[in-house]
Amino acid sequence: MFDDPSGAGAAPFASPSAGLVSARRAGFVVAIPVKDEEERLPACLRALTHQRDPSGRQIPPALISIVLFANNCADRSASLARALAERWSLTIRIVEASLPASSAHAGHARRAAMDLAEGWLEEKGERHGVILTTDADSQVAPNWITENMRAFESGADAVLGCVNLDDERKHLPRALHWRGKLEDAYEGLLTELSWLLDPLEHNPWPHHATISAASLGITRVAYCRVGRLPPIPLGEDKALIALLSREDARIRYCPTVHVTTSGRINGRAPGGVADTLRIRSTDPEAPCDEALEPFGTAFTRALWRGRFRRLHGAGRLALESEWAAELGIAARQVNEITKEAAFGYAWRLVEDRSPLLARQLLRPAELPEQISIARRSVARLRRSRFKRGTTRPDETENIDATARRGISIQLAQ
Repeated sequence: MFDDPSGAGAAPFASPSAGLVSARRAGFVVAIPVKDEEERLPACLRALTHQRDPSGRQIPPALISIVLFANNCADRSASLARALAERWSLTIRIVEASLPASSAHAGHARRAAMDLAEGWLEEKGERHGVILTTDADSQVAPNWITENMRAFESGADAVLGCVNLDDERKHLPRALHWRGKLEDAYEGLLTELSWLLDPLEHNPWPHHATISAASLGITRVAYCRVGRLPPIPLGEDKALIALLSREDARIRYCPTVHVTTSGRINGRAPGGVADTLRIRSTDPEAPCDEALEPFGTAFTRALWRGRFRRLHGAGRLALESEWAAELGIAARQVNEITKEAAFGYAWRLVEDRSPLLARQLLRPAELPEQISIARRSVARLRRSRFKRGTTRPDETENIDATARRGISIQLAQ
């Protein structure tokens, strides 16, 4: 079913030791798709020459393997990269291509870059190596490689970093800055809510919830196992993480991995960060990202996911199938859900079929009220769920009782 380069067959992702074996002392290759970025590419590559090891010493640039996939470039991106690589002693492979219109998009270009990186790892005998990817208009932090690899050595199958906008953000409308602060605050509260109700050992608190190819790493084994990066025009990073989640991969949203990306509104990739900033600059009331749903729905989702994960892990989904009626799922669909060996696949089916978990978009004007509700409710959960210095919420009867009532909640009132 999967291309498993480890040769060990399709063992479950959830085995903690598998990630440790795969990542320990593993090599890596950095994959960068490029489209007409001669202005920003030098800063991107320069940041990779300034990488530091765990003790703070500079990593020799020659030890950093980079694949640069230059697609449909009308500028000097490729030739400039060659000149900079020679000047800075970077180990870099540059591939130029003219993609047809049907595939001349960010997803296909990143897939090509990551596939080239995967092939280079195999060529070097690093079958358990790591693919790191960023954008040509981004600058990774000096400890980017070190912190990524530290997360992989702790057992992660994939690592996502924090993304900040560069100084070009100063040119964005003031209203957009204010909206960004509200969205960041609310996302942080929803992320903590999810951890309080459904904690994952491989993604300890604190962590973030950003999914961006500006800072994404994945083991070669995991990359091949899920069929590689989906070459879709938009959202290829989120699509890859969705595939990994369905397979119960260990995804670490690492708070110590950082990258700074362009705050411009005229980008190269349709549907990317620049397009999002441009749309929100011209339409201040454009809906928020779908992950920023009303707090009541977010609470319902996290609470049910935690309960469902425990039932699935204990093999009790079929025995305690009252969850289906409570979630509004037809009895005929229960068998399809309970037969899934991977929690991620089973939960995806639940989310697709339950009207209780239907996604609802928020408007920016709704954020202040939702933040107020979230702050009070999350504070209450912190106080009630953590006792005697434990690091995992108590699984109390009150949680399941709330779930059985369909979670008609008004926590903030």
